[in-house]
Amino acid sequence: MTLDRRLMAEWLGSFSLLATVVGSGIMAERLAGGNVAVALLGNTIPTGAMLVVLITVFGPISGAHFNPAVTLSFAIRREILPREAWLYVVVQIAGGICGVLAAHVMFDHPLVDPSTTSRTGLGQWVGEFVATFGLIGTILCCLKARPQAVPMAVGLYITAAYWFTSSTSFANPAVTIARGFSDTFAGIAPADVAGFVVVQLVAAVAATGFFRWLLMDAVDG
Repeated sequence: MTLDRRLMAEWLGSFSLLATVVGSGIMAERLAGGNVAVALLGNTIPTGAMLVVLITVFGPISGAHFNPAVTLSFAIRREILPREAWLYVVVQIAGGICGVLAAHVMFDHPLVDPSTTSRTGLGQWVGEFVATFGLIGTILCCLKARPQAVPMAVGLYITAAYWFTSSTSFANPAVTIARGFSDTFAGIAPADVAGFVVVQLVAAVAATGFFRWLLMDAVDG
């Protein structure tokens, strides 16, 4: 695929992902009647389902990264050129922010409304490290063993990670940045965004190195 088509796929996929994350969060919170567990479930299921759809649809076009941490991993593995990787990241962030704004319009929410939800501290950062490390590992292991399983595996992993990680598994710098623009159920205070992004990128580097060793060892052994 030409680069412009790949970038459009990354933009549209990121747009759709964030519209789903924020839109389902708003809908879930409105319908949950104050029950946070029900609201989280209502946010989780659409997000996991949409990931399966988006990766299936856009995977053959752009690789369906929708995530700077994934793009960084592929750049380290030299499966995407550095210049293209930077362009991927730019359109992922731009698409994510546009997706948030679209969700706000759909639900009659203020267009730009920075979040006031604090998400910081060691427990949250460890949660993001675990979530991102596991996400990268899921992708790399599936690509090695069964590439056609990637969409379902990623969707199921994120669905589970929403619940077993303390941070509810952002695991994506573009998602984290975009959610800073939304003072809704899915939001994160702008002041806390940088901490999440740093941990996510560190986890992506660590996972790329670890699973390179693990998968090579499995082959060589």
